[in-house]
Amino acid sequence: MRAIEITQPGPPDVLKLCERPMPVPKEGELLIKVHAAGINRPDVLQRTGNYPVPKGASDLPGLEVAGEVVGGDFEGTHFKLGDMVCGLAQGGGYAEYCTVPAAQCLPIPEGLSAVEAASLPETFFTVWSNVFDRCHLSEGETFLVQGGTSGIGVTAIQIAAALGHRVFATAGSDEKVKACEELGAERGINYKTEDFGQVVKDATNGKGVDVILDMVGGEYTDRELRCLADDGRLVFIALLGGNKANVSLGQILLRRLTVTGSTLRPRSVAFKAAIAQQLHERVWPLIEAGKIKPVIYQTFSLEEAAKAHELMESSTHIGKIVLKVV
Repeated sequence: MRAIEITQPGPPDVLKLCERPMPVPKEGELLIKVHAAGINRPDVLQRTGNYPVPKGASDLPGLEVAGEVVGGDFEGTHFKLGDMVCGLAQGGGYAEYCTVPAAQCLPIPEGLSAVEAASLPETFFTVWSNVFDRCHLSEGETFLVQGGTSGIGVTAIQIAAALGHRVFATAGSDEKVKACEELGAERGINYKTEDFGQVVKDATNGKGVDVILDMVGGEYTDRELRCLADDGRLVFIALLGGNKANVSLGQILLRRLTVTGSTLRPRSVAFKAAIAQQLHERVWPLIEAGKIKPVIYQTFSLEEAAKAHELMESSTHIGKIVLKVV
């Protein structure tokens, strides 16, 4: 099969088209003929040598795919040959065929194309796991997401808004701020020209937000603690701004704040299976009802993976970048 491999750690041009043997599904896995594969920030980190591949996972990049089930272990599943699914892979998505644990696969929502469905798993699993499972965003609570036009951001805004929460989102330009508001944010905040903490405080009558989803870290951290409501929760999913911060521990102590974080890729199949079930029950109906929509910024052919990574690193995109394989 054709695939894209990382020839050595480095810039986007280290991604090269190659021929690889087709993967063989293990117990509990499906073999998927890939129609489309999503591009995510962890793929970039893996390409640069900063995201170790878990033991037993494919060295090929690609954490989410959509396509046709053409083989695998169907015992205990509702899947069969010919089903169109999207799935959260351990790697190997930049290829014509990919194996994915069946428990981490979901049917493509009715009305979506494979390209649209390929943009779902990585960000939807991540957002649900961190915002709703880990931080327990509950009825009547408010939510802030940093980087509102990233793949994570557009997903977080839409899910939280569709479930009835007041949503705030930061972005780096007025165009992106507008996009956040069109996706369902009550207020987009241009972090280059506005103080997100002050905007949040003003909009909540000084209370602050209940949950913040952050992929920045660094110097943002103390500012985020100060714009949390009492009993608020801050969750990190990346540290693009650095992994060290000076924070006021008194804020955490006196106002009962929670600071947490997680990465999804190393977690067990059982952990991810539980997320898949919740997404199928709670979020897939919202997608099929048109209340949540995939946001595809641009598609590339498999051979153009390097160009897709260049776009990802430019941070000019709004939404997801997807490789079309078929």
